[in-house]
Amino acid sequence: MTATPASPDSLSAALTGAAAAIGSLRKSGALPAAVAAAAVRAGPRANRGAIQDLAYLAARRLAWCDAVLAQLVERAPAPPVRDLLVCALALLGWREHGGEAAPSDAACYPDYAVVDQAVRAAESGRATRSAKGMVNGVLRNFLRRRAELDDQARLNEPARWNYPQWWIDTLRAAYPAQWQAILEAGKTHPPMTLRVNLARGDVPSYLVRLREAGLDAEPLGAQGLRLARPAPVDRLPGFAEGLVSVQDAGAQLAAPLLDADDGMRVLDACAAPGGKTGHVLELAGTARVVALDADAQRVRRIEENLARLQLQAEVRTGDAAEPSGWWDGEPFERILADVPCSASGIVRRHPDIRWLRRESDVAALRQTQRRILDALWPLLAPGGKLLYVTCSVFPQECEEKAAWFEGTRKDAVRLRTLGQLLPGTPAAYAAEGGAAPGSADHDGFFYALFQKRPLS
Repeated sequence: MTATPASPDSLSAALTGAAAAIGSLRKSGALPAAVAAAAVRAGPRANRGAIQDLAYLAARRLAWCDAVLAQLVERAPAPPVRDLLVCALALLGWREHGGEAAPSDAACYPDYAVVDQAVRAAESGRATRSAKGMVNGVLRNFLRRRAELDDQARLNEPARWNYPQWWIDTLRAAYPAQWQAILEAGKTHPPMTLRVNLARGDVPSYLVRLREAGLDAEPLGAQGLRLARPAPVDRLPGFAEGLVSVQDAGAQLAAPLLDADDGMRVLDACAAPGGKTGHVLELAGTARVVALDADAQRVRRIEENLARLQLQAEVRTGDAAEPSGWWDGEPFERILADVPCSASGIVRRHPDIRWLRRESDVAALRQTQRRILDALWPLLAPGGKLLYVTCSVFPQECEEKAAWFEGTRKDAVRLRTLGQLLPGTPAAYAAEGGAAPGSADHDGFFYALFQKRPLS
């Protein structure tokens, strides 16, 4: 949470906007778009950053808040009041989540201010005008009984972990020794990690520039820096000129693993928003890169990122699983297949994902991943390499998919590489140009590298 906290007097507007965003999330609306819409409706009185902070806070604690609220009311209130109470409970209840990083603004609001501003929010909303007394009574009751209510809520696994039951069960079965650490990591606030453009600078020099700008950071791997505190990109020296990019430590491993060299023809399939495309070109400036994405709006993001980095690639709109619509017939020597997935490895950055995904989505996404791999492999030149990447921690999309591909392609050789990176567990990929073992704070990723056998 990086925005300036709302003042106590404007907290009611932030609570109103955050409650609207949570209501949209419950109807399967993505949180970023819901926050933007809520900020517009709230008008100039509201601070969009405060709405976002409170909505994301509530999303990280949604099941716990619902479980606590169920103990405090006999009948669930109407959605506007319910979601207002959830947002207020999330702000009042962060101390009950000892293993979770406290929100940066929570300590700025005394309990009485949260209650007062929640009541004001209920009073000001047309749909909740009659709920003023309920909001006041429920929140004051919570403050009197918070330890008891917390203990009772945590008897329910989704409320204890703030994930759907199917998600918890999947991780527990896949990682018997690590599932709790993975779940805990997903509830924390991620660090802001930078990737220095080595084509135009180096890590030590940029670290000096950061400190001159009043920003503290520590080196992380070959190109990375982790900020002590997140900061707006306009405070990063040289960001607009392409000297640095924001990229998770785990994602920074893709381009080095792909091992593209100058002059090679490279495909970055499913490339938006273009972070990995830019990284490939930073390491191999004369590589002939094709950056592909099926979404025309997201393609524009690739173009914008490349323009900022002052790099060039051939950007195309097309479905990676349907090469006939965009491929010119010339083979690629490297293919980066960062395929659509559940995004289960990046929930700390996108806490709404855990509530938007359904267990059935994973099976559907597996079919999409299979179609893409089947379509891209024939485009790879003999001797070339394909890097399969997901930002998932579900084995069905990761190791199981890689094993399936290796078993069905006689001309594919799986090369030794990272495999599964799990958030909240020690990293061990110093040999791959990443951080020292145990020192990286990364999202969940999976990497599998395949080489096509040369023609005999």
